[in-house]
Order: sequence, then structure tokens, then C-alpha cells
Amino acid sequence: MENYRGTYVKVNLSNIRENVEKLVKKYNDYDYYFGVVKADSYSHYDIRVIKNIIAGGCNYLAVSSLEEALTIREEIKDIPILCLGVIHPNYLSICRREKITITIPSLEYFETILPTNLEGISMHLKIDTGMNRLGIKTREEMNHIWQKIKERGLHLEGIYTHIYKASDGKTTKKQLETFQSITKEIDLSKIPIVHIAQSETLTRYPHIPHTNGCRLGLIMYGFSENSFLQLKSTFSLHSRVISLKNLKKGETVGYDATYKAKGEEKIAVVAIGYADGVIRANKGRMVYINGIPYPIVGNICMDMLMVKVDRKVKLYDTVDILKDNYHIRQVAEHLKTIPYEVICTVGKRVPRIYIEANEKQK
Repeated sequence: MENYRGTYVKVNLSNIRENVEKLVKKYNDYDYYFGVVKADSYSHYDIRVIKNIIAGGCNYLAVSSLEEALTIREEIKDIPILCLGVIHPNYLSICRREKITITIPSLEYFETILPTNLEGISMHLKIDTGMNRLGIKTREEMNHIWQKIKERGLHLEGIYTHIYKASDGKTTKKQLETFQSITKEIDLSKIPIVHIAQSETLTRYPHIPHTNGCRLGLIMYGFSENSFLQLKSTFSLHSRVISLKNLKKGETVGYDATYKAKGEEKIAVVAIGYADGVIRANKGRMVYINGIPYPIVGNICMDMLMVKVDRKVKLYDTVDILKDNYHIRQVAEHLKTIPYEVICTVGKRVPRIYIEANEKQK
């Protein structure tokens, strides 16, 4: 559909592919590179994003739900897909048919699926090393599951855990020790895939012992605190000026009159609002017009927001709502959140425009 409103996300496919290539080259002692493409590839959308991730070197995909896995499987038939979330036992036959690898998140779950036909279904055991979300929590539980797997001849393809505070060396060390303790009676060298490191962990701990796989998430889209990787931004959000208002001192802007002009001021109305993912807490932070930062003023509306500008700004000028990864980090700090949330709140109402290195729209 034609983009009449002038509000859109620009996704750079070349940068995604190049970022993955750099990561695979830098951390080249792994055999398996999981491209984590849950939540529509962190709000990038489109199967072309995933195809560029694969072209860059990822040889396994990871998603959150069976729905996500099946959407990908309709388009890409020949790459393994791991579901990181929990799949109800009623749908395991679909996993067998579509070759979707399942996660075993607990002893309780494992016991509920044992009565079903598990032949031909690949499994990864998730270990809870302290996050207390999903995962097998004790060595006794692990040994019980491991014994049943051997007795039934089930296909255990992988074992993994999730590092939840990579910036804290002491916490990460404790997690790795817990992982080793819970899996102590299993010869990890005989497990086809063992994966622990994910985006942030990977740059701090380039290779974790006994592992041959890593998971690439937000780092594929250029987010890393390590500048030496020279990763590129892949996601930017834009809109346009649709109206200009000249205010006199004392006039107010928007719902609830939360902003009052201190003198003669100029306000630009921009065609984007909280229904597009620019939540009301963005008030006060900067957007860019013609490379110049201007503050959002007044309460953000469902479909529009207002910006305090100067006479340089003209009707229909492009407004950079999220300019690049550096700007996205600044916005995350303003919102007291993380870049993941900033980009994932930009929903399907906002069209995505896909470009290659030559900036040609796809």
C-alpha cells in the first residue's frame, strides 16, 4: 500500500547482512550461529530481513512462539528453527511436521509431553542458572530428564541457558558455575549444540567453555557497547511536518495544556503518535529536522505530536523520530528503558521501507 501519511520505518538490509558477517568473522570459533528473529525480527519485519541474516552467516533461527516459527517456515524451508518459548503438547505434531525444534523448560513440562509421540522431534534443554524464568533448576531434575531421554531414544539436539546480567562478571561467573553443576553428569561434548552466549555476553566473553553455539539478537541490528565491532544502524523512524503554528506568550499546546509558550514560539505538528509506538513519555526529548534537534512539547496524541521549532522548519519537512542507534539509546535513557523496547513498540501501523546499500527503496 502507498504510504500516504509520510510516516515510516527505514530498514537497511545491507547493514543487517554486513553486521552478521562481521560478527561471524569476529567470533569464528563457533559452529552454530542462531539468528534470534522473535518479535518480527525486533520490529524490523519482513522475510527479507531474515534472508539477509541467513546470508550473513546465521545457520539456525530462534523465535519465541510456534506462530512465529510457522510464519517463517512458510517462506524458508531448509533452515532449523528453535522455539525459545513453551509449545503446548497439543501442537507437538506440528513441530514434527514442520521441523521446529522445541525447548524443554522444566521437569513438569517434560513429564506432560512424555505420553505423546516424540519421535522425530528435536529438543533443546534450557537450564535455569538464576534468572528464574524458564529452565531446569536442579541437577536431580536434569538427571531425571536425561535418563528418560536415553530410555526413550529421544532426539536431544541441544542444551542452553540465558545470561541475564552480562555486565556483572561475578553474576555471570556464578551462572556458568551453576550451568556446569546442573549438567555435571552429562558429557556435553556428546551434545550436538551447546549455546550460552547471546548478544551482550558474546562481546564480553568471546568463547564460553563447552559451547559451540551462540545467539545473535539485537547485536545483529547494530546495537553493541563495543565500538571496535563497527556495526551499522539498521532501523530508523521518520515522519513529516503536517502543520505549523505560531504561538503567542501564554498559549498552550495539546491535551491538558501541559505546555505553555514562554514567548512568541513556532510549533510543528508531526504525523506520528502513541498509536505508532511513540508513547507519551517521549515528551521533552529531541527529534531531528534537517539535522537539527528540536524538543517534543505538550502531551503526545494518538496520531500526532508537537515539536517546538524555529523558522528554518518548513511544511512537509522530514522529521527523524529515531535517527540511528545512538539516538535510539538516548531515547531509551529518556524513557528509562532499553533499546529493545524503544524499537519493538513501533507497531505494524507504521510501514517499513527496505533499502540496500545504494539507498534504493525495495
